[in-house]
Amino acid sequence: MTQPGMVIIGAGEAGANAAMELRNQGYAGSITLIGKENRTPYERPPLSKSVLLEEEAPAPTFMLDAAKLEELNIQLLSDSHVTSIDRDAHRILLADGRELSYEKLLLATGASPRRLNMEGSDTSGALYLRTFSDALAIRSRLHPGKHIVIVGGGFIGLEVAASARERGCDVTLLEVGPRILTRGVPEEIANVVEARHREAGVTFKIGTAISRITNDNGSQIIEMADGTVIRCDALIIGIGAVPEIALAEGCGLAIENGIRADEKLATSDPDIFAAGDCCSFPLALYGGTRVRLESWRNAQDQGIHAAQNMLGADQPYEAIPWFWSDQYDESLQVAGLVDFGSANKIKRESADNVHFFFHLAEDGTLAAASGIGPGIAKDIRLAEMLIERKAVIDPAVLASASTKLKSLLK
Repeated sequence: MTQPGMVIIGAGEAGANAAMELRNQGYAGSITLIGKENRTPYERPPLSKSVLLEEEAPAPTFMLDAAKLEELNIQLLSDSHVTSIDRDAHRILLADGRELSYEKLLLATGASPRRLNMEGSDTSGALYLRTFSDALAIRSRLHPGKHIVIVGGGFIGLEVAASARERGCDVTLLEVGPRILTRGVPEEIANVVEARHREAGVTFKIGTAISRITNDNGSQIIEMADGTVIRCDALIIGIGAVPEIALAEGCGLAIENGIRADEKLATSDPDIFAAGDCCSFPLALYGGTRVRLESWRNAQDQGIHAAQNMLGADQPYEAIPWFWSDQYDESLQVAGLVDFGSANKIKRESADNVHFFFHLAEDGTLAAASGIGPGIAKDIRLAEMLIERKAVIDPAVLASASTKLKSLLK
């Protein structure tokens, strides 16, 4: 058994960044990073975009390759599965029988794709996207003229739809809700996104559920609740994600919409931390409301922050939530949580093809900003800084294109 050190379960964005930050902070003890995949840690955002689109055979965008792992003296246990955590002994057990002792433990176990649950879904041959291998499997089905059906109108489903159209596929997107992008994106921006997809040739069927799926020699036949029957060459599911909590639950940690962490990302055991898609935490900006965020930057930022607190920094996590999605030539970004700024939505005057909104809480505080179109990144970043300051600004000032957002920071 190894000497106690820092152990990180999960080698995705949160886990890899935590491992690197431990070294950046000067930690000299052992660091063990445990991942289920037989790869060194890589970025996930390209999976629904460039990995599906590149002409040549794609490769992962690695965060930590073998040389970097050796340079930082980080031990990576790839293709490894942790079966249990013994909190009293500060020890974890791996499926191959090995045991590791830890000083502090970080759970960065991520989330798994939410599975379709209906008649025929288990034998339909449906594809899900979470790993590089998943992306390769989807890529292999994206051939010109093939009919691809995508279930789910969130970021993943829409990004795959855009990639499939750019590969020359016929694409139908099914969404059971009343519109696409129902989580965290205002309806006006969702409408812009839908219109861009329709312009690109995507067919939408919104507000109708699937009742049954059958597999016919590799093709799928989808029977809708309204009686419509759709036949496709590949069925791709993107209906959200479920936090990976089995290990935490098995060792008795508190669970609440994921692994329950406090404002410092510590779990109900002070020697175990959690970061990324797997955990919920209180967000001070929104009155301590407990949230669970599924985003690339949240995983990155929380991994770094958890590492610092594992070393005793004892600081609350206060980063502003930020989400982004690139589809075709459109860039969509959201800073803050739109749902907390539903009291007043202000459209900012802007150039053609740019849609930008500020979202105010009931007390007038700027709670979120959202936009789509060219050149929005700078304004979203400035809005993010205003949100962080809990700025209260005259709505007329926010709406005017003549107002330089940078001037509001002074």
